[in-house]
Amino acid sequence: MTSTPETVDDLIAQLSADADPARESIASELGVLQSIYGEEAVKIWRPSRSGSQSPPDRSVQAASPRAEPGTIRYEVTLSIETPDDEGSSHPVTILVSLPPTYPSSAPPQLQLLSRYIGPYGVDAPLFGTVLRTYISRGAVEWTPGAECVFDGLEWVKERCTEWLGERMSEKKVSELLRGDERHGNEVGEHGNPQQDTESGNTRVARTVPDAPAEMPPGITIIEAEPIVDRKSAFVGRACRITDPSQVPLILAHLMSDRKIARAAHPIINAWRCRVGNVLHQDNDDDGETAAGGRLAHLLQILEVENVLVIVTRYFGGIHLGPDRFKHINQAARNALELGGFLDVPEDTHSGRRQGKGRGGAVKR
Repeated sequence: MTSTPETVDDLIAQLSADADPARESIASELGVLQSIYGEEAVKIWRPSRSGSQSPPDRSVQAASPRAEPGTIRYEVTLSIETPDDEGSSHPVTILVSLPPTYPSSAPPQLQLLSRYIGPYGVDAPLFGTVLRTYISRGAVEWTPGAECVFDGLEWVKERCTEWLGERMSEKKVSELLRGDERHGNEVGEHGNPQQDTESGNTRVARTVPDAPAEMPPGITIIEAEPIVDRKSAFVGRACRITDPSQVPLILAHLMSDRKIARAAHPIINAWRCRVGNVLHQDNDDDGETAAGGRLAHLLQILEVENVLVIVTRYFGGIHLGPDRFKHINQAARNALELGGFLDVPEDTHSGRRQGKGRGGAVKR
Protein backbone atom coordinates (compact mmCIF):
# COMPACT_ATOMS: atom_id res chain seq x y z
CA MET A 1 0.00 0.00 0.00
CA THR A 2 1.34 3.38 -0.98
CA SER A 3 0.07 5.48 1.94
CA THR A 4 -1.22 5.05 5.47
CA PRO A 5 -5.04 5.01 5.45
CA GLU A 6 -6.76 7.62 7.59
CA THR A 7 -10.09 5.83 7.88
CA VAL A 8 -11.46 2.31 7.58
CA ASP A 9 -13.08 3.34 4.28
CA ASP A 10 -9.64 4.37 3.00
CA LEU A 11 -8.25 1.01 4.11
CA ILE A 12 -11.06 -0.86 2.37
CA ALA A 13 -10.42 1.10 -0.82
CA GLN A 14 -6.70 0.34 -0.74
CA LEU A 15 -7.26 -3.35 -0.06
CA SER A 16 -9.86 -3.61 -2.82
CA ALA A 17 -7.41 -2.09 -5.33
CA ASP A 18 -4.70 -4.62 -4.43
CA ALA A 19 -4.12 -7.41 -6.93
CA ASP A 20 -3.81 -9.98 -4.11
CA PRO A 21 -7.17 -11.83 -3.72
CA ALA A 22 -6.48 -12.22 0.02
CA ARG A 23 -6.46 -8.42 0.41
CA GLU A 24 -9.78 -8.19 -1.36
CA SER A 25 -11.29 -10.74 1.06
CA ILE A 26 -10.03 -8.66 4.01
CA ALA A 27 -11.69 -5.60 2.50
CA SER A 28 -14.95 -7.50 2.20
CA GLU A 29 -14.67 -8.69 5.80
CA LEU A 30 -14.12 -5.14 7.04
CA GLY A 31 -17.23 -3.99 5.21
CA VAL A 32 -19.24 -6.74 6.87
CA LEU A 33 -17.94 -5.76 10.32
CA GLN A 34 -18.99 -2.16 9.66
CA SER A 35 -22.49 -3.26 8.71
CA ILE A 36 -22.81 -5.45 11.84
CA TYR A 37 -21.27 -3.23 14.52
CA GLY A 38 -21.70 0.18 12.88
CA GLU A 39 -19.17 2.33 11.07
CA GLU A 40 -18.29 4.23 14.25
CA ALA A 41 -17.40 0.98 16.03
CA VAL A 42 -14.66 0.00 13.54
CA LYS A 43 -11.66 2.35 13.40
CA ILE A 44 -8.05 2.39 12.29
CA TRP A 45 -5.84 1.62 15.26
CA ARG A 46 -3.46 4.43 16.15
CA PRO A 47 -0.86 3.79 18.91
CA SER A 48 -0.91 7.41 20.00
CA ARG A 49 -4.62 7.11 20.84
CA SER A 50 -5.10 3.50 21.92
CA GLY A 51 -1.63 2.57 23.07
CA SER A 52 -2.23 4.06 26.51
CA GLN A 53 -4.75 1.32 27.20
CA SER A 54 -2.34 -1.25 28.52
CA PRO A 55 -2.87 -4.83 29.68
CA PRO A 56 -3.28 -5.55 33.39
CA ASP A 57 0.34 -6.52 34.00
CA ARG A 58 3.71 -6.69 32.27
CA SER A 59 3.78 -10.49 32.09
CA VAL A 60 0.63 -10.48 29.97
CA GLN A 61 1.86 -7.59 27.87
CA ALA A 62 4.92 -9.64 26.96
CA ALA A 63 2.65 -12.32 25.52
CA SER A 64 1.55 -9.94 22.75
CA PRO A 65 4.24 -9.99 20.04
CA ARG A 66 5.28 -7.05 17.92
CA ALA A 67 3.49 -6.77 14.60
CA GLU A 68 5.21 -8.12 11.50
CA PRO A 69 5.75 -5.71 8.61
CA GLY A 70 2.57 -5.61 6.55
CA THR A 71 0.28 -6.39 9.50
CA ILE A 72 -3.12 -4.70 9.32
CA ARG A 73 -4.42 -3.36 12.62
CA TYR A 74 -7.80 -1.91 13.45
CA GLU A 75 -9.98 -1.74 16.55
CA VAL A 76 -13.60 -2.74 17.09
CA THR A 77 -15.73 -1.49 19.97
CA LEU A 78 -18.26 -4.04 21.18
CA SER A 79 -21.27 -3.39 23.41
CA ILE A 80 -21.48 -5.66 26.47
CA GLU A 81 -24.79 -6.18 28.26
CA THR A 82 -25.89 -8.50 31.08
CA PRO A 83 -29.47 -9.49 32.03
CA ASP A 84 -29.00 -8.20 35.60
CA ASP A 85 -27.67 -4.81 34.49
CA GLU A 86 -31.09 -3.22 33.76
CA GLY A 87 -30.38 -2.77 30.07
CA SER A 88 -27.11 -0.87 30.53
CA SER A 89 -24.36 -1.43 27.98
CA HIS A 90 -20.61 -1.22 28.47
CA PRO A 91 -18.13 -0.57 25.62
CA VAL A 92 -15.22 -2.96 25.19
CA THR A 93 -12.53 -2.17 22.62
CA ILE A 94 -10.68 -5.00 20.85
CA LEU A 95 -7.52 -4.59 18.77
CA VAL A 96 -7.58 -6.80 15.67
CA SER A 97 -4.20 -7.65 14.14
CA LEU A 98 -4.11 -9.39 10.76
CA PRO A 99 -0.69 -10.84 9.84
CA PRO A 100 0.47 -10.54 6.21
CA THR A 101 -0.46 -14.18 5.52
CA TYR A 102 -4.05 -13.89 6.84
CA PRO A 103 -6.35 -15.57 5.96
CA SER A 104 -4.42 -18.11 3.90
CA SER A 105 -1.96 -19.48 6.46
CA ALA A 106 -2.19 -17.50 9.73
CA PRO A 107 -5.04 -16.59 12.07
CA PRO A 108 -5.77 -13.08 13.35
CA GLN A 109 -4.89 -11.99 16.86
CA LEU A 110 -7.29 -10.19 19.19
CA GLN A 111 -6.19 -8.09 22.11
CA LEU A 112 -8.29 -6.40 24.79
CA LEU A 113 -7.55 -2.67 24.84
CA SER A 114 -10.10 -1.63 27.46
CA ARG A 115 -8.75 -1.51 30.99
CA TYR A 116 -12.23 -1.53 32.51
CA ILE A 117 -15.53 -3.22 31.71
CA GLY A 118 -18.17 -1.24 33.52
CA PRO A 119 -16.75 -0.40 36.96
CA TYR A 120 -14.48 -3.46 37.12
CA GLY A 121 -10.81 -3.46 36.19
CA VAL A 122 -9.84 -6.06 33.59
CA ASP A 123 -7.68 -8.82 35.08
CA ALA A 124 -4.85 -10.84 33.54
CA PRO A 125 -6.90 -14.05 33.03
CA LEU A 126 -9.50 -12.26 30.89
CA PHE A 127 -6.78 -10.45 28.92
CA GLY A 128 -5.04 -13.77 28.26
CA THR A 129 -8.30 -15.45 27.26
CA VAL A 130 -8.89 -12.81 24.58
CA LEU A 131 -5.30 -13.03 23.39
CA ARG A 132 -5.65 -16.81 22.89
CA THR A 133 -8.96 -16.65 21.02
CA TYR A 134 -7.71 -18.62 18.00
CA ILE A 135 -5.20 -20.89 19.70
CA SER A 136 -7.03 -22.22 22.78
CA ARG A 137 -8.96 -25.46 22.78
CA GLY A 138 -12.67 -24.75 23.03
CA ALA A 139 -12.31 -21.20 21.68
CA VAL A 140 -12.61 -20.27 17.98
CA GLU A 141 -11.39 -22.82 15.46
CA TRP A 142 -9.34 -21.26 12.68
CA THR A 143 -9.40 -22.83 9.23
CA PRO A 144 -6.71 -21.75 6.72
CA GLY A 145 -8.23 -19.60 4.01
CA ALA A 146 -11.35 -18.64 5.97
CA GLU A 147 -12.13 -15.17 7.34
CA CYS A 148 -12.83 -15.52 11.05
CA VAL A 149 -12.58 -12.09 12.72
CA PHE A 150 -16.34 -11.85 13.30
CA ASP A 151 -16.45 -15.30 14.96
CA GLY A 152 -13.60 -14.27 17.24
CA LEU A 153 -15.19 -10.95 18.19
CA GLU A 154 -18.49 -12.64 19.06
CA TRP A 155 -16.66 -15.26 21.16
CA VAL A 156 -14.79 -12.49 22.99
CA LYS A 157 -18.07 -10.66 23.52
CA GLU A 158 -19.53 -13.77 25.20
CA ARG A 159 -16.46 -14.18 27.43
CA CYS A 160 -16.54 -10.51 28.48
CA THR A 161 -20.29 -10.73 29.18
CA GLU A 162 -19.74 -13.80 31.38
CA TRP A 163 -16.83 -12.10 33.16
CA LEU A 164 -18.87 -8.97 33.87
CA GLY A 165 -21.88 -11.02 34.99
CA GLU A 166 -19.76 -12.97 37.47
CA ARG A 167 -18.47 -9.79 39.06
CA MET A 168 -21.90 -8.24 39.24
CA SER A 169 -23.24 -11.43 40.87
CA GLU A 170 -20.41 -11.42 43.41
CA LYS A 171 -21.22 -7.82 44.28
CA LYS A 172 -24.94 -8.55 44.71
CA VAL A 173 -24.29 -11.58 46.87
CA SER A 174 -21.96 -9.54 49.07
CA GLU A 175 -24.64 -6.87 49.43
CA LEU A 176 -27.22 -9.52 50.34
CA LEU A 177 -24.93 -11.03 52.95
CA ARG A 178 -24.12 -7.63 54.44
CA GLY A 179 -27.83 -6.82 54.53
CA ASP A 180 -28.62 -10.09 56.29
CA GLU A 181 -25.93 -9.47 58.89
CA ARG A 182 -27.01 -5.85 59.42
CA HIS A 183 -30.74 -6.41 59.81
CA GLY A 184 -30.91 -10.04 60.99
CA ASN A 185 -34.41 -10.30 59.49
CA GLU A 186 -34.16 -13.64 57.73
CA VAL A 187 -33.58 -16.04 60.65
CA GLY A 188 -34.17 -15.25 64.30
CA GLU A 189 -31.38 -16.19 66.67
CA HIS A 190 -33.76 -17.37 69.42
CA GLY A 191 -35.96 -19.81 67.49
CA ASN A 192 -38.75 -17.33 66.64
CA PRO A 193 -41.22 -18.47 63.95
CA GLN A 194 -40.37 -17.14 60.47
CA GLN A 195 -42.55 -16.94 57.35
CA ASP A 196 -41.65 -18.92 54.23
CA THR A 197 -40.56 -16.34 51.68
CA GLU A 198 -42.98 -17.44 48.96
CA SER A 199 -45.02 -20.46 50.06
CA GLY A 200 -46.60 -18.73 53.06
CA ASN A 201 -45.68 -21.57 55.44
CA THR A 202 -44.45 -20.82 58.94
CA ARG A 203 -41.24 -22.51 60.02
CA VAL A 204 -39.17 -22.37 63.17
CA ALA A 205 -35.89 -20.58 62.65
CA ARG A 206 -32.78 -22.42 63.76
CA THR A 207 -30.68 -21.01 66.54
CA VAL A 208 -27.25 -19.91 65.40
CA PRO A 209 -24.72 -21.71 67.62
CA ASP A 210 -22.06 -19.70 69.41
CA ALA A 211 -19.28 -22.17 68.52
CA PRO A 212 -18.70 -23.76 65.10
CA ALA A 213 -19.92 -27.37 64.85
CA GLU A 214 -17.14 -29.81 64.05
CA MET A 215 -17.07 -31.19 60.52
CA PRO A 216 -16.79 -35.00 60.21
CA PRO A 217 -13.22 -36.05 59.26
CA GLY A 218 -12.43 -36.27 55.55
CA ILE A 219 -15.43 -34.21 54.37
CA THR A 220 -14.78 -31.60 51.69
CA ILE A 221 -17.60 -29.25 50.69
CA ILE A 222 -17.66 -28.02 47.12
CA GLU A 223 -19.24 -24.60 46.70
CA ALA A 224 -20.49 -23.33 43.32
CA GLU A 225 -20.80 -19.74 42.11
CA PRO A 226 -24.03 -18.05 43.30
CA ILE A 227 -27.01 -17.72 40.97
CA VAL A 228 -28.61 -14.27 41.32
CA ASP A 229 -32.10 -13.38 40.11
CA ARG A 230 -34.10 -10.30 41.14
CA LYS A 231 -32.01 -9.76 44.25
CA SER A 232 -32.33 -13.37 45.45
CA ALA A 233 -29.20 -15.52 45.53
CA PHE A 234 -28.90 -19.31 45.41
CA VAL A 235 -25.66 -21.01 46.50
CA GLY A 236 -25.18 -24.71 45.80
CA ARG A 237 -22.89 -26.96 47.83
CA ALA A 238 -22.14 -30.68 47.64
CA CYS A 239 -19.93 -33.21 49.39
CA ARG A 240 -19.14 -36.91 49.43
CA ILE A 241 -20.63 -38.87 52.34
CA THR A 242 -20.00 -42.46 53.41
CA ASP A 243 -22.62 -42.87 56.16
CA PRO A 244 -26.02 -41.26 56.89
CA SER A 245 -24.82 -40.29 60.37
CA GLN A 246 -22.53 -37.67 58.77
CA VAL A 247 -25.43 -35.64 57.36
CA PRO A 248 -26.66 -33.89 60.55
CA LEU A 249 -23.07 -33.06 61.52
CA ILE A 250 -22.37 -31.47 58.12
CA LEU A 251 -25.60 -29.47 58.22
CA ALA A 252 -24.86 -28.30 61.76
CA HIS A 253 -21.40 -27.21 60.65
CA LEU A 254 -22.90 -25.14 57.83
CA MET A 255 -25.46 -23.60 60.19
CA SER A 256 -22.62 -22.49 62.48
CA ASP A 257 -21.64 -20.07 59.70
CA ARG A 258 -23.70 -16.94 60.40
CA LYS A 259 -23.72 -15.89 56.75
CA ILE A 260 -25.41 -19.18 55.88
CA ALA A 261 -27.66 -19.34 58.95
CA ARG A 262 -29.10 -15.87 58.31
CA ALA A 263 -30.37 -16.83 54.85
CA ALA A 264 -34.11 -17.27 54.31
CA HIS A 265 -33.55 -20.98 53.60
CA PRO A 266 -30.02 -21.91 54.72
CA ILE A 267 -29.88 -25.68 54.15
CA ILE A 268 -32.38 -26.98 51.61
CA ASN A 269 -30.88 -30.43 51.07
CA ALA A 270 -31.13 -33.97 49.79
CA TRP A 271 -28.82 -36.94 50.09
CA ARG A 272 -28.39 -40.54 49.00
CA CYS A 273 -25.98 -42.96 50.64
CA ARG A 274 -25.49 -46.66 50.00
CA VAL A 275 -24.34 -48.76 52.94
CA GLY A 276 -23.77 -52.34 51.88
CA ASN A 277 -26.77 -53.29 49.73
CA VAL A 278 -29.11 -50.73 51.32
CA LEU A 279 -29.67 -47.30 49.77
CA HIS A 280 -30.51 -44.66 52.40
CA GLN A 281 -31.94 -41.32 51.29
CA ASP A 282 -33.76 -38.30 52.68
CA ASN A 283 -34.37 -34.60 52.02
CA ASP A 284 -35.39 -31.40 53.81
CA ASP A 285 -37.31 -28.42 52.35
CA ASP A 286 -35.96 -26.09 55.08
CA GLY A 287 -39.17 -24.06 54.76
CA GLU A 288 -39.13 -23.82 50.94
CA THR A 289 -42.07 -26.12 50.24
CA ALA A 290 -41.27 -29.06 47.90
CA ALA A 291 -37.69 -27.88 47.29
CA GLY A 292 -36.09 -30.81 49.12
CA GLY A 293 -38.16 -33.32 47.17
CA ARG A 294 -37.08 -31.72 43.92
CA LEU A 295 -33.43 -32.03 44.93
CA ALA A 296 -34.01 -35.67 45.84
CA HIS A 297 -35.55 -36.25 42.41
CA LEU A 298 -32.54 -34.56 40.79
CA LEU A 299 -30.14 -36.94 42.58
CA GLN A 300 -32.30 -39.88 41.55
CA ILE A 301 -32.43 -39.08 37.84
CA LEU A 302 -28.69 -38.29 37.83
CA GLU A 303 -28.08 -41.65 39.54
CA VAL A 304 -25.81 -40.01 42.10
CA GLU A 305 -25.06 -41.90 45.31
CA ASN A 306 -23.01 -41.18 48.44
CA VAL A 307 -23.53 -37.44 48.02
CA LEU A 308 -25.17 -34.69 50.07
CA VAL A 309 -26.29 -31.58 48.16
CA ILE A 310 -27.31 -28.34 49.92
CA VAL A 311 -28.74 -25.13 48.49
CA THR A 312 -28.81 -21.87 50.44
CA ARG A 313 -31.32 -19.26 49.34
CA TYR A 314 -31.00 -15.57 50.25
CA PHE A 315 -34.37 -13.90 49.66
CA GLY A 316 -34.16 -10.46 48.04
CA GLY A 317 -37.72 -9.32 48.70
CA ILE A 318 -39.13 -10.11 45.24
CA HIS A 319 -41.13 -13.31 44.79
CA LEU A 320 -39.76 -15.47 41.97
CA GLY A 321 -42.62 -17.95 41.71
CA PRO A 322 -41.71 -21.26 40.01
CA ASP A 323 -38.37 -19.80 38.89
CA ARG A 324 -37.03 -20.35 42.40
CA PHE A 325 -37.20 -24.11 41.97
CA LYS A 326 -35.34 -23.85 38.67
CA HIS A 327 -32.56 -21.90 40.39
CA ILE A 328 -32.45 -24.31 43.35
CA ASN A 329 -32.01 -27.27 41.02
CA GLN A 330 -29.44 -25.45 38.89
CA ALA A 331 -27.43 -24.37 41.95
CA ALA A 332 -27.37 -27.99 43.13
CA ARG A 333 -26.37 -29.31 39.71
CA ASN A 334 -23.59 -26.71 39.43
CA ALA A 335 -22.12 -27.93 42.74
CA LEU A 336 -22.40 -31.57 41.68
CA GLU A 337 -20.70 -30.83 38.38
CA LEU A 338 -17.96 -28.69 39.95
CA GLY A 339 -17.18 -31.46 42.43
CA GLY A 340 -17.00 -34.11 39.73
CA PHE A 341 -19.91 -36.05 41.21
CA LEU A 342 -21.49 -36.36 37.77
CA ASP A 343 -18.40 -38.13 36.39
CA VAL A 344 -19.50 -41.67 37.11
CA PRO A 345 -17.24 -44.46 35.80
CA GLU A 346 -18.25 -48.05 36.41
CA ASP A 347 -17.16 -49.54 39.73
CA THR A 348 -15.37 -52.71 38.72
CA HIS A 349 -16.11 -54.37 42.07
CA SER A 350 -19.82 -53.69 42.56
CA GLY A 351 -21.00 -52.91 39.02
CA ARG A 352 -22.57 -49.67 40.29
CA ARG A 353 -21.66 -46.21 39.10
CA GLN A 354 -19.79 -44.09 41.60
CA GLY A 355 -18.86 -40.43 41.51
CA LYS A 356 -15.48 -38.94 42.19
CA GLY A 357 -14.45 -35.60 43.63
CA ARG A 358 -12.05 -33.23 41.91
CA GLY A 359 -10.84 -29.61 41.79
CA GLY A 360 -12.74 -26.55 42.90
CA ALA A 361 -13.34 -27.82 46.43
CA VAL A 362 -13.61 -25.50 49.40
CA LYS A 363 -12.70 -27.27 52.64
CA ARG A 364 -14.69 -26.34 55.71
